[in-house]
Amino acid sequence: MLYTYTYLKNLCIFSFQPKAKKTRKFAVMKKMIKPTDARLKKEDREIKKVKKVDPHERKIVEASKYSSALFFQYNTQLGPPYRILLDTNFINFAIKNKVDLVSGMMDCLYAKCIPYISECVQGEMERMGERYRLALKVMKDPRIEFLPCLHKGIYADDCLVQRVTQHKCYIVATCDKALKRRIRKIPGVPIMSVGKHKFVIERMPDAPQM
Repeated sequence: MLYTYTYLKNLCIFSFQPKAKKTRKFAVMKKMIKPTDARLKKEDREIKKVKKVDPHERKIVEASKYSSALFFQYNTQLGPPYRILLDTNFINFAIKNKVDLVSGMMDCLYAKCIPYISECVQGEMERMGERYRLALKVMKDPRIEFLPCLHKGIYADDCLVQRVTQHKCYIVATCDKALKRRIRKIPGVPIMSVGKHKFVIERMPDAPQM
């Protein structure tokens, strides 16, 4: 009986023994190498000197060329059939609001519309994965035309901004606020977006006052 009591007592002490808490390491800063470290090369040790600006030096200002398609703020290259550049989120919002791309554009502009998708937008959509497989099916519509990209980088927003800066014959279809802010700075480029189960156009130019 005494043996059983001591065994149970030791068992209880062992079972109720507190465990040491293990703290996780987080926000560990990377150690920086000192400039005097022997592992650094001579070129890396030398601190680059900041070039002093000469106040008498002639400054060269590069001004962007004004497009010949613009009559002040009116875009003369913009007319039916309208060429519309599609962004990734515009296709997703059109599917959520159950609006067909081509018929929704024609209801908005009352003219023939040709939707275009650049290679950067197509690649961005394919990288999104299986969640957006319905959008990938919409992209395979034979009415949608694809544009090749010859620029550096794969960022879709930069691709669209660069394209409408060079060619003024496009309308940009997007729901991205940051991209809209960038395109509003470019004169003569309208913006199409999705609102209340239909497409809406922003700042479509009127006829010039001759």
